[in-house]
Amino acid sequence: FMNTPVSSISEPRSTWRSKLQAIGPGVLMASAAVGGSHIIASTQAGAIYGWQLAMIVVLVNLFKYPFFRCGAQYTLDTGKSLLEGYQSKSPAYLWAFFVLNLFATVVNIAGVALITAAILSFMLPGIGINILAGGVLAVTLLVLLAGKYSALDGVSKLIMIALTASTVAAVAIAAANGGAPRAPDFIEASPWNMAALGFIIALMGWMPAPIEFSAINSLWVAVKRKLDHVSYQDGLFDFNVGYIGSALLALVFLALGALVQYGTGTEVKLAGPAYIAQLIDMYARTIGDWSRWLVAFIAFFCMFGTTLTAVDGYSRANTEAFRLIKGEKSYSTRALYIWTVLGCAAGMVVILFFKGALAPMLKFAMITAFLTTPVFAWLNLMLVRGGAHRISGGMLAFSWLGLIYLAGFAVLFLLQLVGVFG
Repeated sequence: FMNTPVSSISEPRSTWRSKLQAIGPGVLMASAAVGGSHIIASTQAGAIYGWQLAMIVVLVNLFKYPFFRCGAQYTLDTGKSLLEGYQSKSPAYLWAFFVLNLFATVVNIAGVALITAAILSFMLPGIGINILAGGVLAVTLLVLLAGKYSALDGVSKLIMIALTASTVAAVAIAAANGGAPRAPDFIEASPWNMAALGFIIALMGWMPAPIEFSAINSLWVAVKRKLDHVSYQDGLFDFNVGYIGSALLALVFLALGALVQYGTGTEVKLAGPAYIAQLIDMYARTIGDWSRWLVAFIAFFCMFGTTLTAVDGYSRANTEAFRLIKGEKSYSTRALYIWTVLGCAAGMVVILFFKGALAPMLKFAMITAFLTTPVFAWLNLMLVRGGAHRISGGMLAFSWLGLIYLAGFAVLFLLQLVGVFG
């Protein structure tokens, strides 16, 4: 999709060793992606509708790809973050990002922390989910205030490997066994009606991650670029590995629900610890009952990793946006700490407001994430149309097609919300 660079750029030669060394920001983004969209929404989509929504998962990942790529591409091309790019276009773009990101920070941190707490409640029954969520956010805060980017980078890789291996194993065993037997009275549910639109919008909202993670990823790329002198080609390799890997993993989770639970007659629990227990049962029924606690442990650390990356990412984005708005040359570590504390505190307030109810909290977070997607996508596209590595005509046309797809679904949902479709 890329044309030859319009200017001569002196870069180190790309090798497999340099590509592997560049791996980091893309995996961080993938770690953030496997939270609600993969573990919860993708598995539920398979459990309720079988393979019917597989194409929706494929399409939303395809159509969001150019806009997520913008974050890595712009930073690798210019050395600046997307936020600096927004400001260079117009302060209004930066303000738009800052306002939308503040909202996303609160809602999405609350969402991933609540999922983490729900998994923890499976291992620690009898403790209130609000208390567990508060503990998750408190530990997240301590880790981030005491840790470094390199530690976050390494932990994310280990978590992703463990989760991927266990999920692929469960799906492979389920497929080899021919899937779960259908209940005699099973009636296939169709997602192709307005009643299912809310579920589809929620599924796409965090798939593969909330769109503002394109800007957050650009901040991680900027850090990695300074630490390891990552080249343009190697940086895009890292992004593609993370993005494509998370997209494929979404299909694997959908397959898990379709092969293990779909058609069995077992009601799919859409809320709280009850669904987490169902999810862990899926692994136990395929891999073996011995794996129940192991999978719970892996799932918990996967979601804890997602919470870490979400809090770190949103805090960095808010700190950088506020710095640019104030016109400061650089932000202090203290400023980052303040935004990190505020993000965790605000997330906890939202959890308390929803009284620990996972289903409505998560659906609200995912739907609002999708409704802001066309705005962020358009901002990103406007920003990278120039630069040393220009977007080809094919990629530009594909990007506009993606905007039409994303905006079309958003408008359709809003029309349903105001009662146009009854």
